[in-house]
Amino acid sequence: MKLTVKPLKQKDAGRGLAAIDRQAAEELDLEGGDYIRIDGNGGTAIARVWPGYPEDSGTGVVRIDGRLRQQANVGIDDRVEVEKADIKPAKHVSVALPQNLRISGNIGTHLRDKLAGQPVTQGQNIRVPFGFGFMSSSNQPIPLKVASTEPSGTVVVTDSTEVTISQTPAEEIQSTEEEEADTPSVTYEDIGGLDRELEQVREMIELPMRHPELFQRLGIEPPKGVLLHGPPGTGKTLIAKAVANEIDASFHTISGPEIMSKYYGESEEQLREIFEEAEEEAPAIVFVDEIDSIAPKRGEAGGDVERRVVAQLLSLMDGLDERGEVVVIGATNRVDAIDPALRRGGRFDREIEIGVPDREGRKEILQVHTRNMPLADAVDLDEYADNTHGFVGADIASLTKEAAMNALRRIRPELDLESDEIDAEVLESLSVTSKDFKEAIKGIEPSALREVFVEVPDVTWEHVGGLEDTKERLRETIQWPLEYPEVFEAMDMQSAKGILMYGPPGTGKTLLAKAVANESESNFISVKGPELLDKYVGESEKGVREIFKKARENAPTIVFFDEIDSIATERGSNTGDSGVSERVVSQLLTELDGLETLEDVVVVATTNRPDLIDSALLRPGRLDRHVHVPVPDEDARRAIFEVHTEHKPLADDVDLDRLASKTEGYVGADIEAVAREASMAASREFINSVSREEVEESVGNVRVTMDHFEDALDEVGPSVTAETRERYEEIEQRFQTNEVEREPQGEVGRTFQ
Repeated sequence: MKLTVKPLKQKDAGRGLAAIDRQAAEELDLEGGDYIRIDGNGGTAIARVWPGYPEDSGTGVVRIDGRLRQQANVGIDDRVEVEKADIKPAKHVSVALPQNLRISGNIGTHLRDKLAGQPVTQGQNIRVPFGFGFMSSSNQPIPLKVASTEPSGTVVVTDSTEVTISQTPAEEIQSTEEEEADTPSVTYEDIGGLDRELEQVREMIELPMRHPELFQRLGIEPPKGVLLHGPPGTGKTLIAKAVANEIDASFHTISGPEIMSKYYGESEEQLREIFEEAEEEAPAIVFVDEIDSIAPKRGEAGGDVERRVVAQLLSLMDGLDERGEVVVIGATNRVDAIDPALRRGGRFDREIEIGVPDREGRKEILQVHTRNMPLADAVDLDEYADNTHGFVGADIASLTKEAAMNALRRIRPELDLESDEIDAEVLESLSVTSKDFKEAIKGIEPSALREVFVEVPDVTWEHVGGLEDTKERLRETIQWPLEYPEVFEAMDMQSAKGILMYGPPGTGKTLLAKAVANESESNFISVKGPELLDKYVGESEKGVREIFKKARENAPTIVFFDEIDSIATERGSNTGDSGVSERVVSQLLTELDGLETLEDVVVVATTNRPDLIDSALLRPGRLDRHVHVPVPDEDARRAIFEVHTEHKPLADDVDLDRLASKTEGYVGADIEAVAREASMAASREFINSVSREEVEESVGNVRVTMDHFEDALDEVGPSVTAETRERYEEIEQRFQTNEVEREPQGEVGRTFQ
């Protein structure tokens, strides 16, 4: 039967599997675990049948990984002939290890478990994951070679197969003809979370090289170049390598600094040589990594050499000579620094952004990097995909490597580091646990958010006592658009851009912002107003721009401005700061409501001086929801007392209802101080009454009594007066009637005092 080749899912790669469309499998009378022969263009591969993916049903698709595609000498979308193969079980298989890998003890059973069900042939290279690369720091599988099999030919390793280690090293054993070509180091299955981008790159590069007749029929020129751009570590270079491997093209790399020469004209000559070489070996890919280093904007380039190199690159990419089947791939994380002449059709025809992966993408990348790891059963990759906001592919690779190193540290005492050989039993006992991952995640900062990264707070709604109305409004504004986007789409409704929380100091505004960031599972960028202000003209505004750019790249994001009144005061009122705060306000206004839309980015701002904020910021479309965080009433005060005394050893006489009724005018911060002071008084009493030796035995008897709370109330007074409360209620009235009128500064100041 003829079937179409497609790539295998990342998690199943490297195991010799072929996922066949279920209808085709039924027609061929195949079941999971059978073996098939795949005949391609002059190559043959043997694979084990794997149940097809539901989405492939009826499409006539066979999914195989890069190694099997190479053995069958086919590419993606090629047609192959598939037939059932009768593979004999192996009685005995001898495997040769690389010269520099020495293991003592019997690892035959370990290898048999790893190879179980796989078809093997004498001379075939097989890559077996040992869990950790003892040959290198990564967790790449180790290349072994099949020295001999009994019976001969292609056989399958079963539970009764005897696997032994050959005395001859792998390097000295003759390879089979199919294995003579190098196994591709990177295939499409090694790239996670970039399916859409990979598809675009393939149609730009693979189609023209494989089927130029399609473009001739359409009467158009095939694309000449692709520019990949995005944050560092997202997989730009990896995509270029994978494409070169998969389409069997020659690959020529230009590394910017290497071609720069101090002699006149030499840099250009080196560029010409690389392109000439690529033309001779067509089809070819010329890959320019970090293209911004050799092709900066000519108007801004400092030296004469850079300008000449840019001009040479332009003429090579779009000169009078036909380039033939040569495609140029450029990669950069500073796309705006490149000379604009390169970024037009005919040179770099397509610009593809390789962005920060979303949750599904992160899970795929985790599956790629843990494919060869001996994971413990309790490791849940979904949990780590959820908790790694802002992580790019390179960060996730570091995370898995660090988790593996943690497992290695655990067994290091059992390793004899003096010996050349590793004990086989120790190898088999290795496994990576959830604890290893949790330890690893603490030490890795996401590089996409490095400059502005703030850990997603571990504050939940339970930590916020009272304030039920306020919580509900925050949920509606921030959580709902992220959790129920289909409702907003059906209602043709835009989510709110921003929220201003205002109220007296200590009522819990910052705490609410932390809780909402945690509950909505968003990235959290915290901006402390005064940090943005810079003495150099334009730097403060640049800071605001950078923050919003990062937020857009890593959406969903909450940008939190604490004490926004310090940077967004009424324009025209300040004369002493060279107008910097006015420019910051203008920049904020354009970011919140400019031509570039904010997708899945919400701004949360807090202040206790709402009357000082520029009125343009407070209109709908910018900070459109104004949430008053009031002084807590009696019920709310009781809820706050509950939060702050939850884990304290309270005596039976402590009456929280009575405490709530006695704390009129107290805000959340005051109540926290009361609870702390009461605990301190109880501790003081206990420490003074026992000797140092008795402390450990009798500490379980300490209790915080009502008397301690009474004393604490004498110590800590309410921070909100009746006038202040009235003042905020008056502001709330004004916000509700949309008449935020300005008052003379002195009068406002007096009211607050």
